[in-house]
Formats: sequence, structure tokens, C-alpha cells
Amino acid sequence: MSYLSPLLNRHGAVQAGGLDAGVAAHYGDPNREQRLLAGYLGKPGTAVVDLSHRGVVTVAGPDRLSWLNTLSSQQLSNLAPNTGTELLLLTVQGRIEFDARVVDDGETTWLIVEAEEAAPLAAWLNSMKFMLRVEIADVSADWAVVGSVSEVPEWDKYLVWVDPWPHVGAGGYSYAAVSEDQHPGLERPWREYLMPTGELEEAVGQRPLAGVWAAEALRLAAWRPRRGAETDDKTIPHELDLLRTAVHMSKGCYKGQETIARVHNLGRPPRRLVFLQLDGSLHTLPAPGSEVLLEDRVVGKVTSVAQHFEMGPIALAVIKRSVDPDAVLSVNDAGERYPANQEIIVATDAGQVVGRQSGFLRAPR
Repeated sequence: MSYLSPLLNRHGAVQAGGLDAGVAAHYGDPNREQRLLAGYLGKPGTAVVDLSHRGVVTVAGPDRLSWLNTLSSQQLSNLAPNTGTELLLLTVQGRIEFDARVVDDGETTWLIVEAEEAAPLAAWLNSMKFMLRVEIADVSADWAVVGSVSEVPEWDKYLVWVDPWPHVGAGGYSYAAVSEDQHPGLERPWREYLMPTGELEEAVGQRPLAGVWAAEALRLAAWRPRRGAETDDKTIPHELDLLRTAVHMSKGCYKGQETIARVHNLGRPPRRLVFLQLDGSLHTLPAPGSEVLLEDRVVGKVTSVAQHFEMGPIALAVIKRSVDPDAVLSVNDAGERYPANQEIIVATDAGQVVGRQSGFLRAPR
């Protein structure tokens, strides 16, 4: 039986679909919910977002951090308790298989993933533990996730994952076309609280609720990629600027490391994440998966779409790296054309770091 959040019983709740099936898309007023979530007129956000459909996997045991360190893209051996980070599990070709939010409480490492990925992740981790002192469990049914832009003091008893985005972590590297202090992700300090499922309704109480549509709009405005939305079976981290938060470039060996290093040092990612400001005159939104066109040539696809309470219709898309950053694009959804201005996220000349620093290669003008 599919998961249905108890908060869907709240007044005005309309269930979401796709990656967010089982929780509310909105509670009757998406724009107001965004303002309450983000905060406005100098006031901090007061709303929280039901993400109780998310998958939660725990890894306990004395070898947990060193073991996860050998498997993943992230340096975890010395991860301090209550410090949020992000890890990727990659194929040999460097393609993303799992993207997990990570926080450790001093005894157990908690991995928050998309709803359908908890069981496969737990199974894969169990297949890799061999004789090490680790215990893996899919605890999604017992633990709920609630998102917030602002800290919730009443929830200080709960473990919280604080999104490191957009700060470049130790060993990380930015592929963004803007400096860290200009990154729009700074306007979205994101937290995900872990609480027992049985306490969800009481913990939320009468606090204002925002649906996942509101959370998604803020995510897109922050240029934050999401597993299952911005990724496909060919995605490598460089294309989404995930080296800044999810990859440690100087840690020990792990599956996929060779591709990570080769593309970073000597090559360039074949695609790049881009932010699109869509023409809102049609009063509709294109569907994720719609073609991105340069004149009449397909150069990529839309991955996520939202109606932002200040910017109007916005989207993230993955397009060919070679597309002119000054070109005006359009989005084609079943013959309906939406003009789209692109804002560069991943720089067109990202990569070839060793070549540029050594003077053997020159970044294109």
C-alpha cells in the first residue's frame, strides 16, 4: 500500500504526485505558503513542509563512518555529530546511483533519500558490508522528515540535517558561474528534521504548513539539484555542480572516482544545469521532460518546473554544455512554446582544471 501522510487530512490539502506522492502539494494557497515558508518583509519563515514520504536508512556500528567513506564520494571518516553533509554512490563510470543527505548522531548515521530509494539503498549497503561492524536498516516507516527554512526551537530534541548547499565543502569544488557569496542558494538555508512518525501530527501542531510545491519553488530558485528530477541514468556530478557539496576531491579511492577526477582535471562535463525564467503570459507551466530548444534544435530538457511567488514561472533544465550562454531558448511542451531566458548555473568552461592551472590548456573565450 502506498504511503499517505496523516497531514493530508488537514484543511485544503491536495495530494502531490510523482516524486512527492503521499504528501500535500499545497493546502489551498501555494503562493501564500511560499511566503510563509521563505519569510518575507524581513520576517523569518514560519511554515514547515511535510516530507514524511522521504526514505530514511540508518547505519549503526563502530565501523559505519569509515565504511561509508570507502563506498562514497564524500569524506566521512571524521564526520562530527550533528553536521549535515551529502554523499553520492556512483557507478564505475561516475554516474549517480544514489544521492543521500547525511547526518550522524554520534552512534548512528542517518541517510535521507527519495521515497523509492530507501529499500534499494538498504539492500545495496547490506550487500557491501561483508565482515564489518555495521548494521543497516530501512526505517522509513518509523521516521518522518519535515522541512523548514528557519530553525524550529521547539524541535531541538530532534535530529536535524542542515543542507550544506550552496557552501563549498572541504575538498569540494564550485562549477557555478557565480561566486559563493553571490549564489542564490544563500537565500534558502534548508533544514530537514527527523522525528518518529507517531509524533508527526503533534509536533507540527498548529504551525503553518506549506506544500511541496512551495518547497520546490524555493529549491529551484536556489539552483539546488534533486535526485530523480535533475538526474537520469547518464548524470555525472559535474553537470549539476554537485562537486561543491557531495564530492571530496582528495579523499581515498571509491567507485567512480576515476571518472570524477578525469572530467574535473582534463575534460569537461557534456551537459550543464541551467536556470530558466519562463514567459508567464500563457498562464500555464510546461511539464518536466519538455524539450529545450535553440531555435528549432533540441538542446536539452526541462527537469523541474515551479511557480515562484516573486519570479513567476521558473524551471531547471539540463542542456548541452556548448549552448551559447547568451542565447534565448524556448521550451516545447506538446507543441506549446514557452520563451525562456537562461541564467547560467554550471559555467560553460567548467572542467579542465589541471590543464588551465598548468598552462597547457586555455579556457575558451
